[in-house]
Amino acid sequence: MESQLLVLVLLLSCLILISQSAKEAPNPSPTPVKAVNLGGWLVTEGWITPNLFDEIPVNKDLLDGTQIQLKSVTKNNYLSANNSGGSAILANQSSASGWETFKLWRITETTFQFRIFNWRFLGLDDQDNLVATSTTSTDSDSSHTFEIVRNDDDPNRIRIRAPNGSFLEVKPEGLVTADYSENTNWGDDDPSIFLLTNVRQLQGEFQVTNGYGPDKAPSAMMNHWNNFIVEDDFKFMSENGLNAVKIPVGWWIRYDQNPPHPFVGGSLQALDNAFSWAEEYNIKVIIDLHAVPGSQNVWDHSGTRDGTQSWGKTDDTIKETVAVIDFLTSRYANRTGLYAIELMNEPLAPGVTLDRLEKYYKAGYDTVRKYSDVYVIMSNRLSIRNPTELIQFASGFSGSVIDVHYYNVFSKFFEDMTVQQNIDYVKNYRASTIKSLMVSNGPLIFIGEWADEMDVSDASKDDYQRFGAAQLEVYGNATFGWSYWTLKNVKNHWSLEWMIKNGYITL
Repeated sequence: MESQLLVLVLLLSCLILISQSAKEAPNPSPTPVKAVNLGGWLVTEGWITPNLFDEIPVNKDLLDGTQIQLKSVTKNNYLSANNSGGSAILANQSSASGWETFKLWRITETTFQFRIFNWRFLGLDDQDNLVATSTTSTDSDSSHTFEIVRNDDDPNRIRIRAPNGSFLEVKPEGLVTADYSENTNWGDDDPSIFLLTNVRQLQGEFQVTNGYGPDKAPSAMMNHWNNFIVEDDFKFMSENGLNAVKIPVGWWIRYDQNPPHPFVGGSLQALDNAFSWAEEYNIKVIIDLHAVPGSQNVWDHSGTRDGTQSWGKTDDTIKETVAVIDFLTSRYANRTGLYAIELMNEPLAPGVTLDRLEKYYKAGYDTVRKYSDVYVIMSNRLSIRNPTELIQFASGFSGSVIDVHYYNVFSKFFEDMTVQQNIDYVKNYRASTIKSLMVSNGPLIFIGEWADEMDVSDASKDDYQRFGAAQLEVYGNATFGWSYWTLKNVKNHWSLEWMIKNGYITL
């Protein structure tokens, strides 16, 4: 009897170990995914859906993070935060560069805070001189909040009302003070008139929600989420050779019932819908944490307010990001459609250091494993010379995947290439790089973003067909597969739906 009990105990122990092993070790040789990114849906990117910004009622060209330069009409000089701020702002520069560029924080439709690139905000000193000395501010801080008044006939001709109620003016010696009256003729002899140059805009989730404001943003975003991606899109994927979908989400989805300002709730229900549609059409779901607290890069798709990259600077941002992974994995772990969790999209070096990233990736991986045995994807850092830097680290985690993104644009390197040179680059250099990433007992490799687009102005349909086919051939060798960027886009070659329907790409 004792021997039988011993055998039973041993059998049960073996079953438990097998079960644990299965949970910790997804299939090391899965069928590679043929996926598409649902870019621009649950994380806004204005270049994908510019019409989403059309109904912002006032100053839609002055959203958070907009970089502006201000030129005095009387001095014919630009306002400058000399030596990166810390003292008075002067109108003393005949040309504009970094010190003459200010980033906007939009407080209301017409009021803004101005920040220079080292976290100093514009304000007034005790003599009402314009200075850049404060390194902190909040939306409720009226001492840093200015009103922009635009000319009805020329909106780039502006006046700026300071916190003390008076308008900024430029004195003959170039000093900028806040003591000018309400009256103006908008002429070139008025020292309170400035010419505004819009240098660069961000069009992400922060910009669109804060641009619409708390009253209009919920309905605008809900309309977008309900109509940009629908069930028929999943039917289209299943009928055209795709077996997976990568869905970018933002960190604020964790707080969907009451998200922090200016984000609005509703994207979680959209993600729930996507799971139901994916399971209906046998499409695998990859959840991609595209925007993290503090922003992992400087681009609008990271959820940044003004292009500042601060993720990983403190342990708090890492802990907050792990909490988002915990929320997402625990919510969807039992859904049959869940195939993988991507811990972060496109961390940018050197702002995100390798040691901080690896610390987070380990914590994120362990969090996923509390609930699920799905694949865990770790994005390579951008702007690095060594694409293999995560291979050894990731090899220590079963079911890990390294995500690399390949585009033949966004770099001067590709600007003068012919169509054939683009194709050869993919077939030779990219193929060699992918091969170097795929090591024995190492992580799987995922081409998580690519597009059939080149910096060739006169490329024909046949050229794009050949370029697309070359990428499909090479990226098809990646052990985890590939994902096109994106399903829908106003720029046709970035829209896989358009490319398939018009015969540019065949899967």
